[in-house]
Amino acid sequence: MSEAPAPEEKLSYRLITGPDDRAFCERISSALGEGYVLHGSPAATFNGSSVIVAQALILPAAIASADAAVATAVEDLEFEGEGHA
Repeated sequence: MSEAPAPEEKLSYRLITGPDDRAFCERISSALGEGYVLHGSPAATFNGSSVIVAQALILPAAIASADAAVATAVEDLEFEGEGHA
């Protein structure tokens, strides 16, 4: 009896690119349904024949975890003297 493969861990960050069409919008909609949120504005360019778009997406929990790690690291810094953080 073989074991089922472990589910693949979601990436914290994704950049989805492709032609500006329904399929692209469906890919973005699917990612939003999986818990991702839009990150920044979409980008668009013209490749000579069609518009190509890009949209970054992030998992909020991953960003919260990274922010907490940064806050902890800053608190752990030893600094003597004056200055700005």
